[in-house]
Amino acid sequence: MKKITMFYQERCPFCRRAFQYIEELKNENPAFKNIEIETIEETQHPDIADQYDYYYVPTFYIDGKKIHEAGIFKKEMEELLKKALE
Repeated sequence: MKKITMFYQERCPFCRRAFQYIEELKNENPAFKNIEIETIEETQHPDIADQYDYYYVPTFYIDGKKIHEAGIFKKEMEELLKKALE
């Protein structure tokens, strides 16, 4: 199982939706429950965020590789979680 790193902002509606999808998918699929998701609020940790190449949040990395950037739909989130299981 691979760790996911997620960059977000507290005030971002797309980020809140992404967190909602994560919670829903973990409740729907037990295989997703143990996926580690490191969350980094970019305005609180600009030193970390500056080390990554992205412009929009939410942005997701798996093993240091950018997988998704900007608004996300539930099906896309599900695919992202499946990649973490590979």
